[in-house]
Amino acid sequence: MAQFVISLIVARLLSPSEIGIYSIAVVLVNIAHVFRDFGVSTYLQREAELTSGKVRSAMGVAYAIAWFIAFCIFVSSGMVSRYFGYSEIQPVMHILAISFLFIPFSSVALALLLREYDATKIAWGAFWGTFAYAVVCLGLAYTGHGAQSLAWANLANVLATGITYLWLKPLHMYYLPRFRELGGIIRFGGGALATNLIKSVNDALPDLILGKIGSARQVGLVSRANSTVNIFIYVAGSAMNFGSQSYFAKAHHSGQPLAPMLHRSIGLVTGVGWPTLAITAIAAQDIVVGLYSDIWLDAVPVVTPLALMASIGLMFYYHPATFNAIGRPYLAAIPLLITALSRIVLTVVLFSGNIVSFGWALALATLATMPVWLILQKKHLKCKVVPLFAALLPSAIVTLCTGIVGAVAIHLIHQTPLQSPIIRVLVMAIPVAIAWLLSLRLLRHPLYEEMLIVLSGIVSRLKRPA
Repeated sequence: MAQFVISLIVARLLSPSEIGIYSIAVVLVNIAHVFRDFGVSTYLQREAELTSGKVRSAMGVAYAIAWFIAFCIFVSSGMVSRYFGYSEIQPVMHILAISFLFIPFSSVALALLLREYDATKIAWGAFWGTFAYAVVCLGLAYTGHGAQSLAWANLANVLATGITYLWLKPLHMYYLPRFRELGGIIRFGGGALATNLIKSVNDALPDLILGKIGSARQVGLVSRANSTVNIFIYVAGSAMNFGSQSYFAKAHHSGQPLAPMLHRSIGLVTGVGWPTLAITAIAAQDIVVGLYSDIWLDAVPVVTPLALMASIGLMFYYHPATFNAIGRPYLAAIPLLITALSRIVLTVVLFSGNIVSFGWALALATLATMPVWLILQKKHLKCKVVPLFAALLPSAIVTLCTGIVGAVAIHLIHQTPLQSPIIRVLVMAIPVAIAWLLSLRLLRHPLYEEMLIVLSGIVSRLKRPA
């Protein structure tokens, strides 16, 4: 949530071109992050039993790869900046390369904390990392450092998080490396590397393709539209992802069937995610202008196709974690590879010079991959198509009801004297929230049951004597 608020302020301090420059640089670095991790974090979370030797060996792998990647990013920055034609990319990549030197201290610690579901320590690390990010990012952006302000903020985040975890001392954490028990890490890491690499390339392709065939400004606009669509993920992502890897892994190790757990998880996330995406598309102009200012108005038309793309993605949100849990991380690479290839072909064929055509190309590429996910889940997770769609049907009906109310509400509100986009969105949110809650209740959506459980827990805590 804090990162989202910071992004709103940064959007008013930096231009679309400056954010586009950073987006091009950071997507390339994110690909390098895949090699840097080499599946170490996932290995530590899913390993049935951890020993000091396994953790120290994992730390050794993390050190060796991260530091080598830092060197590669630093020396290749000039070539990358010349390829895209923006000299500003080079110093940004230099700063991002430095952050790689310190990432292992926080990434390994975070994996161990997730394994133990230690939310308190994770929260402290996130707090100080975000605090450092905010101070550096906003301070440098305000003083005119452009895209570099985001890179320095990233480095500050890594340093602050690592120092916090060093102080908190996660269980099983060892900083002294060793290189003896590498067999299990390398075997698992090889499979995870393929999936994570393809995922990273797939995520990077929109910025890389548009940065080459379009402009930095268009990259910035699509990036901002994508940020708008993913507000739900920014706000709820930590809660949605917390412990999911370990949760599915422990269930698998104990012999529990994963299909019911997966269906319920997808039903819960789409119950709130799909209606949010629908309202985002309906009120896109007011949301974009209200949050980021009217300099980002040109990003509005691409919100709808990106919202459709995100809706499809939520259907398979937990599949990679489930494949990791059964020890087959490479399976998720198959649909991701098809998505990446489809993106390349469709963006080249359908791009007409404007970002709307680019957005629809991305949405169609995601839609084309749906059958592959369905086949894989049936074969390897014993999740059949009919039960999956049965779990998704209540969320679809809730989304339809919420969307109709939202469309009517925003139309009527635009007939009133209200001028502030944010006020219009907040007013619209009232009938939308009521429609959403009533739909959940009438359909007996599992999300409504979860909300009652959480509410009951809060009431119980409040009633306890001090």
